[in-house]
Amino acid sequence: MVICKFQVNFMRMKRLKHLEDRKSACGSLLISAMSDDLNFATAGDTKDYIDLTEWFGTDRPLWLEIGCGKGQFACELAKQHPEVNIVAVEKNSNVIVQACEKAIETGIDNVRFLKCGAEYITRYLKPNSVERLFLNFSCPFPKKSHASHRLTSPTFLRLYKELLADQAEIHQKTDNRQLFEFSLEQLSDFGFTLKNISLDLHNSDFEGNIVTEYEQRFVSQGLPIYRLEAYLKSQK
Repeated sequence: MVICKFQVNFMRMKRLKHLEDRKSACGSLLISAMSDDLNFATAGDTKDYIDLTEWFGTDRPLWLEIGCGKGQFACELAKQHPEVNIVAVEKNSNVIVQACEKAIETGIDNVRFLKCGAEYITRYLKPNSVERLFLNFSCPFPKKSHASHRLTSPTFLRLYKELLADQAEIHQKTDNRQLFEFSLEQLSDFGFTLKNISLDLHNSDFEGNIVTEYEQRFVSQGLPIYRLEAYLKSQK
């Protein structure tokens, strides 16, 4: 039986010591935006848009990572691309605090962190505002009955379509072949064009890959990493 790695981690993860103090110390880097609306279907109906220019102190193109974990990917991406602003989303307090602390330690000024579930994204980010979306090692939700919770299910693709700017792209990496095949099918059915598909990223000629925490573990075990890029046909 395949068990979601995030579910396992959550079961084992104890609340960090001094969590609230550590969240406060993150200052303006972190917005805890989890809504009281627990209805998955209506989570993004109410709008409470974040003023990104005020939050970052500058107006630059926006890239978004959903499920940022401890921030290794988001921080390195921000370091390599100072010309963009990056919002990294994570719903677990223990994890997102550590991501914020990583950004503070490295002195990066173009990454911010939003604590909420992916279903709330359109509540806080304006339509057509995201120029690139990253989905790295999302929970595969292997049971068919949980397929709607996969971050490339039609439920979320509708949200992304609302968020993505003209010519925006989705970049996905996963170690889970079932999720990858599901993503290929769903993205195609939803009207996305696929490119730069890799069935074994670390044995390909792809350059510029930023390795995440989970990716390091999987590669050390000899597991292949699957990667794709997608864009809407009408956008190109």
